[in-house]
Amino acid sequence: MIPDSTLQPAASVQRVREYLVGLQARITEALEAVEGPLEQGGARFLADPWNKGPQERLRGDGITKIMENGRVFERAGCGFSHVKGAQLPPSATQHRPELAGAPFEAMGVSLVFHPRNPYVPTVHMNVRMIAAAGPGGEPVCWFGGGMDLTPYYGFDEDAVHFHEVCRDALAPFGGGLYPRFKQWCDEYFCNKHRNEQRGVGGIFFDDFSELGFERSFAMLQSVGDAFARAYLPIVERRVDTEYGERERDFQLYRRGRYVEFNLVWDRGTHFGLQSGGRTESILLSMPPLVSWSYQRACEPGSPEARLTDHFLQRRDWV
Repeated sequence: MIPDSTLQPAASVQRVREYLVGLQARITEALEAVEGPLEQGGARFLADPWNKGPQERLRGDGITKIMENGRVFERAGCGFSHVKGAQLPPSATQHRPELAGAPFEAMGVSLVFHPRNPYVPTVHMNVRMIAAAGPGGEPVCWFGGGMDLTPYYGFDEDAVHFHEVCRDALAPFGGGLYPRFKQWCDEYFCNKHRNEQRGVGGIFFDDFSELGFERSFAMLQSVGDAFARAYLPIVERRVDTEYGERERDFQLYRRGRYVEFNLVWDRGTHFGLQSGGRTESILLSMPPLVSWSYQRACEPGSPEARLTDHFLQRRDWV
């Protein structure tokens, strides 16, 4: 195994780790507040700490937090992981082929929340740092992450709000970052086999180190800290909207497209599985219930048709 000092100074690793663990705690506490108190008391999230020993392909630890069958969230998963491995998998070296097979260290927080009410959108967010040994043995470090919104019944004001918060989180680090990361998100979160966007987008970035370690890390923190401001006001706005069997059926059908993306295209899922990660934690993004329909068509002009005709089209929301 690789000593920490060959990849990134231990003090820097510890600072990133402390931030990520704290971010996971703050986000899950905010979701528990949205759910409301339990009659029996205690936390709604199940915390599942795990460790991988030196005999495994990866070594490291993490905390998987999962909440199921809530009043608001049917399934909400938020995981922290910090792992080290001997060979960086192909999914992490698309833009850095010189690092293929290099020793690496990776840590991050990743979450997906699947609400019960079809009028509340699903959301995804992750922030991460990866460090590897370069061709000459020198340490190479970069950041990645972002957040995106996947509505089933869309509202313009929700999409605008989400993108405004994303834009404002990036603004202190350069005016060109939001349009660049927004386009990156649109291109990434696309079911290419269907030529269909996953949702209304947000921001996405990877292999990011151009601001230097300190400023790049600060940008990562700004994105992570913005998540609750981007998403929770939308939840509060839509959670009490009445719905029936029609809306629920459409939600489960559209969740199928979410599963397709995560299994076919998502680099994070591929990275976890290819590197020997913990399968249950990697797949915490899956919804609890989902359905597929053969060549299903929506009635023209219906709210369901408006999802694909209006909201799943790439556009400038702000």
